[in-house]
Amino acid sequence: MLPPVSDLTTAAPRSGIDRYFKITERGSTVSREVRGGFVTFFTMAYIIVLNPIILSGAVDVDGKHLGGDNGFVAIAAGTALVAGVMTILMGVVANYPLALATGLGLNAFVAYSIAGQMTWADAMGLVVIEGLVILVLVLTGFRQAVFHAVPAQLKIAISVGIGLFIALIGFVDAGFVRRIPDAANTTVPVQLGQTGQLAGWPVLVFAVGLALVI
Repeated sequence: MLPPVSDLTTAAPRSGIDRYFKITERGSTVSREVRGGFVTFFTMAYIIVLNPIILSGAVDVDGKHLGGDNGFVAIAAGTALVAGVMTILMGVVANYPLALATGLGLNAFVAYSIAGQMTWADAMGLVVIEGLVILVLVLTGFRQAVFHAVPAQLKIAISVGIGLFIALIGFVDAGFVRRIPDAANTTVPVQLGQTGQLAGWPVLVFAVGLALVI
């Protein structure tokens, strides 16, 4: 009796990258992972610019900017370096397809609520303490318990809210939406930009980046 045909066929040879990251075993392909990597990069790259804008624009209690006069460049370089190193470690060491970068939210809180009441060194010290507290919560399993206690609808709403906030920043900076003063003389970006404001590199970069992500 002849063995089944499936037993006679040999699987296609797998590359070293495929075997190391278990790409085929997880139901994916190398080309798909490469496309996913590009999409992930363009989705997260905004933080390299937005994080230094937020942190370098605020002053501490002594009137100093984080990183000094060249703070924007220093913070941007640090943001990119940390994101690159941590993402590589997540893939190479943990063998998990996740990209890590600076989170949006804590930076604004530190810049506009904390830094004005203390020095930047003290504010960064609080961030370190916060990280250690989170580490303890993760190791004890308390963070996971809290995560599962939050309703799924609320988790989805938070993700949608952050996504809309990032999209609004992109529309404003690209010139598709412009800031107009309201009765309280604040800037509320609720009006579409005029024709003259829709020309230039920001709009082109925005359109190309959006097309690549799609």
